[in-house]
Amino acid sequence: MEDRLYDYIDRIEELDRSMFEGFKMRMDSLTKPRGSLGRLEDLAIQVCMIRGEQDPSIENRQVFVMAGDSGVVKEGVSAYPQEVTPQMIYNFLNGGAAINAIARATGFKVNVVDVGIISDIETDDLNFHNMKIGRGTKNFREESAMTEEQAINAIIAGIDIVMRKNGEKPLDLIATGDMGIGNTTPSSAIVSAITQIPAKNVTGYGTGVDDEGFERKVRVIEESLEMHSPDPEDALDVLSKVGSFEIGAIAGAILAGGILKIPVIVDGFISQAGALIACTLKPEVVGYIIPSHQSFERGSSAVWRHLGLRPYLYLDMRLGEGTGALLMTNLIESALRVFNEMATFEGAGVSDKK
Repeated sequence: MEDRLYDYIDRIEELDRSMFEGFKMRMDSLTKPRGSLGRLEDLAIQVCMIRGEQDPSIENRQVFVMAGDSGVVKEGVSAYPQEVTPQMIYNFLNGGAAINAIARATGFKVNVVDVGIISDIETDDLNFHNMKIGRGTKNFREESAMTEEQAINAIIAGIDIVMRKNGEKPLDLIATGDMGIGNTTPSSAIVSAITQIPAKNVTGYGTGVDDEGFERKVRVIEESLEMHSPDPEDALDVLSKVGSFEIGAIAGAILAGGILKIPVIVDGFISQAGALIACTLKPEVVGYIIPSHQSFERGSSAVWRHLGLRPYLYLDMRLGEGTGALLMTNLIESALRVFNEMATFEGAGVSDKK
């Protein structure tokens, strides 16, 4: 399986910037002061460069909500019980979650992918995909969260589901999401391991633990990192020792975006941990990432800084599911309309800056 993973990774090329100057000249020729639309201009140019065309379609939009359970929940790091994970999956499939409401508003199809929850989901819903690697990860306070083979399989599962959906109808825009009670703990552990920032500075309150729970959560992460000593330059080592299946699958979805040359809107803190795994495996994939928002989780800003990216939205969100990612849709649509529908100075007969 390792060979298959690296075969996938080898297909990712650095973002082709050869069209940048042409796109920038067009943007500067539009009837506005140069740079006056700020980062909306950057967003339009990035999406066009990823797709390799001036007016790319963003019609087929799909979000991939990766679901998994974390064994470290046994350490009391979450305010919610683990049975909420399957309950929320049924809620997704019934259309009753925040991600469903926002998806309806933004034209996204919601895919729910079980890569490692403890329970079995009984459904024939075509939007549910059973790609289970295991029944939850191990408690990484006591042992490695998973084997390296399972870490590889989790990443491949994320790649495979995106590739499969692209085979049904070419994807234009994808977004990452997550579901898994307790998964801010492995996310914080991954962020601390890769960025080398102390755990207490990248750990938040997650689902809403109290101060005692927060201190316990930090202590669990610190002790686990000391015990496992994951290599910050080895994504598989980090993921297998202190990660979770859904974070691996998110990394895979991001890598798939690089393979297919599709913009990938990365959601909040758990998705950002997946982005760290993906970019540690293949740094070039960062060019395909659209950083949606800065999560209210403490470690979010550390991830974006490490990746050299700036999020577009600051809404104090910390739900996950892909909710923050999908809110980028109108910005992307507007950026592309500006780029393709505004008149140029010459075409409109408007005098340009001297």
